[in-house]
Amino acid sequence: METTLRGVGVSHGVAIGEVRHMGTAVLEPPAKQIPAEEAEREQGRARQAVEAVAADLIARGNLAGGEAQHVLEAQAMMAQDPELMADVDRRIAVGSTAERGVYDAFAAYRALLANAGEYLAGRVADLDDVRNRIVARLLGVPMPGVPDSDEPYVLIARDLAPADTALLDPTLVLGFVTEEGGPTSHSAILARALGVPAVVALPGAGELAEGTVVAVDGSTGEIFVEPTAEKRAELAAAAAERRAALSASTGPGATSDGHKVPLLANIGGPADVPAAVEAGAEGVGLFRTEFLFLDDSKQAPSEEKQVEAYRTVLAAFPEGRVVVRVLDAGADKPLEFLTPAEEPNPALGVRGLRSLLEHPDVLRTQLTALAKAAEGLPVYLEVMAPMVADRTDAKAFADACRAAGLQAKFGAMVEIPSAALRARSILQEVEFLSLGTNDLAQYTFAADRQVGAVSRLQDPWQPALLDLVAASADAAKAEGKSCGVCGEAAADPLLACVLTGLGVTSLSMGAKAIPYVRATLAKHTLAQCERAAAAARATDTADEARAAAQAVLSGE
Repeated sequence: METTLRGVGVSHGVAIGEVRHMGTAVLEPPAKQIPAEEAEREQGRARQAVEAVAADLIARGNLAGGEAQHVLEAQAMMAQDPELMADVDRRIAVGSTAERGVYDAFAAYRALLANAGEYLAGRVADLDDVRNRIVARLLGVPMPGVPDSDEPYVLIARDLAPADTALLDPTLVLGFVTEEGGPTSHSAILARALGVPAVVALPGAGELAEGTVVAVDGSTGEIFVEPTAEKRAELAAAAAERRAALSASTGPGATSDGHKVPLLANIGGPADVPAAVEAGAEGVGLFRTEFLFLDDSKQAPSEEKQVEAYRTVLAAFPEGRVVVRVLDAGADKPLEFLTPAEEPNPALGVRGLRSLLEHPDVLRTQLTALAKAAEGLPVYLEVMAPMVADRTDAKAFADACRAAGLQAKFGAMVEIPSAALRARSILQEVEFLSLGTNDLAQYTFAADRQVGAVSRLQDPWQPALLDLVAASADAAKAEGKSCGVCGEAAADPLLACVLTGLGVTSLSMGAKAIPYVRATLAKHTLAQCERAAAAARATDTADEARAAAQAVLSGE
């Protein structure tokens, strides 16, 4: 009998297939004591296992490329964390086996993050995955991970670590469903990059029996268990209609009555450029430069290395717009040379622009490198600062850009509610705004973007979030300046229409989403988008907002 479940759709498309479950997590190793004379040997075993796991993560990253590579390299650094390894050595020295020492050291660090309620708690799934891989190697048991199968299937998991998501084979993994995670988790972002239909935050997903046939709609978040022939035909027809619309839609982004909405790509480095060009991106709306810095957390990359990376991206978009975000360090992206070692809540501490203003040499080097990278290229370079709170922040950033001789537009990211509420003030110092809806939702609702339990508050359809978008767009219009969206909200085709109706002037997203957004915008007039936006803001919940916008745009 067909039943319907609903999670959070995070990657477009429909997948129909049999359920296969992720390999089970490593069992807790026994707590047995070892003689003192064996401690040194066990410490050596632990170090060898850690280095092997780190090397495997880096190798997986090299194979995956793009944003996945940066995520996995960061996970490898987590495995080799000196403080964690010192704790492992200490536990082994007082009698633990290598596997037990690793297990307990990681458990202590995990509890510290979770109990402190820090933003870094969002990386607990990554930490658990690293621990499981090290312990599995020490125990000599198979790594937890994607199941072996000769036939295509729908993957079910409690959560997916980046190491698993990055190397999913789309010819075998038709789609995936997780119990945890949220619309802006690593798994969701990587799923969109892969083009694999995915639904997250579905309680009870693990209870679906192995071999059960399910249909996954990554657009609506619906899971149809044992779908009828009629439902399969309906989903197949809808999928075919989407593919036809994608094929027919080309060129710059615009509504059906010709209102231009530039569609830009979010990228993490040069490796992401080919996919953006192939998708028809009109430029880059968010170039996340922090991945270049995360290659070595102990020192900033040289000016020469930065120039090379930036120029590769800028050269790929002649006559196009490339918006570069300067280093956004802190919180879940700590850097030894830049961010404080101890903070009670890093997400609310010295991060983003705040870190750079405390280390002006790092900011100056990056801005100088960007200026040199753009020399002689026919590109429209724009540079923006993350975590701008007020006009004082905006002025400090604009002054730094001018001091570095940067010939570009200077902008501010709107990720803090204060920036949206006082956008006109900020726009006295900078030339454009870019809304980072992921962090803006996190700070508006006090809801960690990596925690599945609060995913409803991370839903970009929340009317309060739409109000802040409207406030920012209205301020930009009043000042005769631009206001784009570079958060994951822009990747939702229906929401893209609403954002356009709110007055947003450009949309930036993962490359895979661009054709979907282009095709959907082309179906509707600007007036329809404005009516849909007004209808969504008139509601009280995210579900009501989505339904109200859908009703307007479908002519109901």
